[in-house]
Parts: sequence; C-alpha cells; structure tokens
Amino acid sequence: MLTLYSYFRSSASYRLRIALALKGLAHETVPVHLLKGGGEQHQAAYRAVNPAGLVPVLQDGDTVLTQSLAIMEYLDEAYPVSPLLPSGALDRARVRALALTIACDIHPLGNLRVLNYVGDTLGAGEEGRKVWASHWIALGFEAFEEVLSRPGAPTGQFCHGDTPGMADCCLVPQVFNARRFGLDLAPYPTLKRIAEHCEALAPFVVAHPANQLDAA
Repeated sequence: MLTLYSYFRSSASYRLRIALALKGLAHETVPVHLLKGGGEQHQAAYRAVNPAGLVPVLQDGDTVLTQSLAIMEYLDEAYPVSPLLPSGALDRARVRALALTIACDIHPLGNLRVLNYVGDTLGAGEEGRKVWASHWIALGFEAFEEVLSRPGAPTGQFCHGDTPGMADCCLVPQVFNARRFGLDLAPYPTLKRIAEHCEALAPFVVAHPANQLDAA
C-alpha cells in the first residue's frame, strides 16, 4: 500500500499527486499541515518519518522515500505502467533537465521556509515575499520557455511530445504558484499553453490543491 504524506498547497506534493494519478496508483493520503500549530512538519512524529521536516514523503510498504523527483523515478522503476520518462536516453535527459529547472532552480527559492525568512526575518513583509517569489519564477520561466520553443524542439501537447510526463508534473504546480504571486504568464506562451492543456485533464484536476481534503 502506498501512503503519501502531503500538504495540499505544497508544489512538491502537488507534482507527486499528479504523477500518482497519471500512473493510476491508488494511495492513502496523510495530510501534513505546514502552517497549523506552528507547522506539523516540525513535530517529532513527522520528523521520525522525514528528518528533514519536508513534504512530500511516499511510503511503499516499510520503505520511506523522500524528494519528489527521486520518488517519481522510483515509481517509474517499480510501477512502469504509464512511464513519466521517455525511453530514449537523450529524451530522458531533456525531460529531467526541464523538471530540474523547476525543482532545483525555481521552487527552492519560493519554498515556505525561504519566504518566511525573507518576509519575517529579513523584514520584507508580505509584499517582499511576493516580489521575491515572482522574480525567481520569472527568471526560471524565461529559461524554461526558451527550451520549449527552440526550433526543432520535441515539444508537443506537453513539455516533451504528446504524452504527459515528469516535466509536466513539475510545471503545472509551479504555474499554480506563479498565479498565486500574480506573475503575468503572457511572456511564456508555450509554457502557458502546455500548463492550460494539462490542467483540463483528469489526473491534473484530481491532484489540484483545491481538490484535496486538507484544503478546507
């Protein structure tokens, strides 16, 4: 039985929910509220699950897995139906690079603990958080759009071809975050088109933050 420790608005959790839905993998969800009571991720019970105090975590039987991209790679190996990565080595490298642009270059700078540090510890306040997050998302999206729109790029309905995969799992939650911070997506037409196409599909809909039990 798969168990997902997740927070409804965490983009890393969101991307893993999409991956599980794309692969049709049933799972139990254990909500970990990152704000309630000072943050449930800081409690000893959760730290026993993940010492880093981050979400998501996927438990498969007795095995505990962390880091959303590593978990997606594991899912492809352990549950190969509806793969998240293409078969060719160069194609896999491109998809991984796109996914990592989101997961490593953009997302960490807009993570809750970073935004809290910028807003509270550095005294930038709520507006400072918004400006900070929008700046780094825009910078990353510029590069992402360039890769997608290059002449001859294997971009299709999705980030890579016409089958959704790991890069799309990462892109859609980051677009969700961009909208939260009021970022104009017009300068990124390819990225925007792909995200909107994904958002209309059932696996992305079921994974949306608004449709999680802990969203209330």
